[in-house]
Amino acid sequence: MLDAGFLIRWLTTAAALVEREADRLTELDSPIGDADHGANLRRGFTAVTAALAKEAPATPRAVLQLAGRQLISTVGGASGPLYGTLLRGTGKALGDAAEVSEAEFAAALRAGVEAVMRLGGAAPGDKTMVDALLPAVDALDAGFGAARDAAERGAEATVPLQARKGRASYLGERSVGHQDPGATSAALLIAALADSQEQGEDSTS
Repeated sequence: MLDAGFLIRWLTTAAALVEREADRLTELDSPIGDADHGANLRRGFTAVTAALAKEAPATPRAVLQLAGRQLISTVGGASGPLYGTLLRGTGKALGDAAEVSEAEFAAALRAGVEAVMRLGGAAPGDKTMVDALLPAVDALDAGFGAARDAAERGAEATVPLQARKGRASYLGERSVGHQDPGATSAALLIAALADSQEQGEDSTS
């Protein structure tokens, strides 16, 4: 079962991954975006970890709602609203239970991804974060590790795609040949999910 502590560990691990990969995310964003994706997410997830350290929410939903609000208020461009919507949409679908099963979390994360798709109007193959998130939720039935692998493959598969959403779409065919930074950061978020579960297993073994 997943409780608020697990969700806090997930987001704290995600913040560490974003910190480690911030320069790479910005490098990916340079040729097809505003060259600020890494810096923006670093600022947002730093705010998330500070808020969670100050106020430890009691339920998974409360953790995700608090984190989503922090990302919306601190991350510039489209990324803040999209990641905030992902977390808040997932939290809303979880309800107010103190613990949820992995299957319940998987269903809620799918609801969060669908909320992102509605907000951004993005579909699979548009070269966005959806190209990592949707394969991940499709793979969640096989476990968090399978979701991590699927998200990473989804991010890598954006390289040959032509962007149809966001700033990169203005480049047309010149967006081809670059890995989407949003899909890459989304894959980090899913990787943090699997890492958090493995950390929990290590601590109980």
